[in-house]
Amino acid sequence: MMNAQDLNSTVFELAPVAMWLEDFSGVKEQFQRWRAEGITDLRSYLCSDMGRVAACAQKIRVLAVNARTLELFDAPSLEALVGGLSHIFRDEMLQSHVNELAALWEGKTEFSGMAVNYSLGGKRLDIQLRGVILPGHEESWSRLLLTTEDVTAREEARRQEERQRRYAEGLFEHSPISLWVEDFSRIKILLDEIRDRGIVDFQVFLDVHPEFVQQCMSEISVLDVNQATLDLFCAPDRQTLHHRIDEVFRGDMEKHFRGQLLELWNGRLFHQREVLNYALDGSERHVLLQFSVFPGHEHDWSLVQVSLTDITARKKAEAYLEYLGKHDVLTRLYNRAFYMDEINRLERKSLRPVSAIIIDLNGLKEANDESGHDAGDALLRRMGEVLNSVVSLPNHAARIGGDEFALLMPGADEITATAMVETINELLKINNQFYSSAPLSVAIGVATSQPGETMESMIKRADISMYEQKKAYYAAAATIGAHQAKHGA
Repeated sequence: MMNAQDLNSTVFELAPVAMWLEDFSGVKEQFQRWRAEGITDLRSYLCSDMGRVAACAQKIRVLAVNARTLELFDAPSLEALVGGLSHIFRDEMLQSHVNELAALWEGKTEFSGMAVNYSLGGKRLDIQLRGVILPGHEESWSRLLLTTEDVTAREEARRQEERQRRYAEGLFEHSPISLWVEDFSRIKILLDEIRDRGIVDFQVFLDVHPEFVQQCMSEISVLDVNQATLDLFCAPDRQTLHHRIDEVFRGDMEKHFRGQLLELWNGRLFHQREVLNYALDGSERHVLLQFSVFPGHEHDWSLVQVSLTDITARKKAEAYLEYLGKHDVLTRLYNRAFYMDEINRLERKSLRPVSAIIIDLNGLKEANDESGHDAGDALLRRMGEVLNSVVSLPNHAARIGGDEFALLMPGADEITATAMVETINELLKINNQFYSSAPLSVAIGVATSQPGETMESMIKRADISMYEQKKAYYAAAATIGAHQAKHGA
């Protein structure tokens, strides 16, 4: 029959966990010397000089190890294992050994912790270490049982998860695009409740209950935003952005969000659209919004990502190109292309009467010839300022030639058109008071459409009227010139 000692020996040898039987009496003696020297805080004392930790470790004697220990550390024998301890216990091991020594210093008979060891072949091992002073050896520490469980696979999985987490956080935080992580679960509940009520046409439902859009907007929970979001919306920190979120999502945002709700109702969990937001300084932010429900959250929408790409510069460029397509840059009036489109539009409309004022700037060629094109451009700009100051919708003013302008007045009768001509003349007088050395002089023709008359015919009459004024202007100028020449002679 196996006695207790043989049984203990067999259990030790066949245990599936690496086990060490060690003698720590040398460590205890070292502790006693340090206490006699007045050392009270062992942890600080050891950390101030890691050589002291190594000195303690050298005082530990390995008495026995089991087969699993030799296997784990690639050691062919106990002698080989003991001879290679400096290769097994190195680097990070000294730091973790401080915790074990501090536990014994404080009078504890057990300790545990994580450590890094190395096999004799150089393989890194993550170890779950546990130690206990065996009963009957509490005074001498001559028998201490250690188990070193290999948890490398578990720790590597944890490290990999941590790396992936930091990688994902880095992608989120340092993305150059504004990213929002939000919870839409309450919105899904609201939409499901609408379906349960038998609603099929959600668009009609929103037409009847527009307040539902605002209700859904109020249920959005913003979980996190990245730094690019704070930069985009001029927010100093996340808390400020959250508190002032109503300043960001305002104006037409409700209309855009209504579109998002329709997308979600139709099962499109990824969609995008251009929207207009506002920074906290009040400036506009045109953004391309991309919405996606995170994989694994399709059932409740509890985690969604919204990315906002700043397209403000692009929208401004598009707006400027559109402006250039319809405007004369020098005068800031509409150009001839817009003027022709407007005539065609008015021709198709039934609104009558329509009046037209055709204006020709006198003396532009002479100004260019005598003082250069800058002087001529200055006259054109001043004419543009005058017309821009008197024109408001539905009227439009355009520069339709080098020195020719047109004013289209839908719904205006002869009295209204005549009053507009008087206003233009009054403003020209005021403008000339500021530029007395280069006064603006114009020939103006006006016409109002007659029943059944085409726009082209009406404008032709205004054009003829303008040319009659222009001929009178040049005839008068010629008479004055002849008189001055005769007087001078």
